[in-house]
Amino acid sequence: MKNLRIAFIGGGNMAEAIIGGVLAGGVAAAGQLVVADVAAERRNGLAKKHGIAATGDNAEAARGAGVVVLAVKPQQAGEVLAGLKAALTERQLLVSICAGLPTAALEAQAPARVVRVMPNLPALVRRGVSAICRGSRATEADLDLVEQLFAAVGTVVRLPEERMNEVTALSGSGPGYVFAFVEAMAEAAVGMGLSPETARKMAIETVRGAAELAAQTGEDPAELRRRVSSKGGTTLAGLAAMEAGGFSAAVAAGMKAARDRAAELAR
Repeated sequence: MKNLRIAFIGGGNMAEAIIGGVLAGGVAAAGQLVVADVAAERRNGLAKKHGIAATGDNAEAARGAGVVVLAVKPQQAGEVLAGLKAALTERQLLVSICAGLPTAALEAQAPARVVRVMPNLPALVRRGVSAICRGSRATEADLDLVEQLFAAVGTVVRLPEERMNEVTALSGSGPGYVFAFVEAMAEAAVGMGLSPETARKMAIETVRGAAELAAQTGEDPAELRRRVSSKGGTTLAGLAAMEAGGFSAAVAAGMKAARDRAAELAR
């Protein structure tokens, strides 16, 4: 991406995660990046921390950039794109991380080629999952470029846009489910007599370790579950009690509710 100017419209947590990953991974140099944010304290902080250019003028940041990353709240996107209308051209690539906004809606407001990305919160620690899909004007080369950008903060998956609501339910909302599970395990352990500090640490590290084991071995999670579930043992007893309480059904219902809500927001 040498000599490619990348503008970030919005300097929130996800934008900073991408900026940090891109710089740390050598995907782009600090001199190639610019961030625009309405909050002076925020943009000045990003400029000082990462050594990048910063401005309070969205159009100034976008003008002449090869890639423009739209990193604002979905409800702000229309107003922001209206302000960028004179700065964007068909030669630019607009990368949107605005949840729920279809590529067609973005293309209707900007002449640029569009790629839509659904990242998730662990991108903040460069262990994110980002699903990407292209709009009608974007090319395979555009997808390659966006994949390179987001690989700097984790795993990237290419999917057709009609699957983005399912992505939202799985990886987008998924960290929330995991946090709730960790919270529930820690609270139960406290109820059994462990201190809150010990319970929290053990719950977090148990989930981290189990996820890393699944990632490193590449084995089916069902097989790993069977391996840790000795006949007549404690794990089977715990899993049976969870299932009796509707564990699998509750997870499925939660994901369906998240998917349906994502579809509502997209409309």
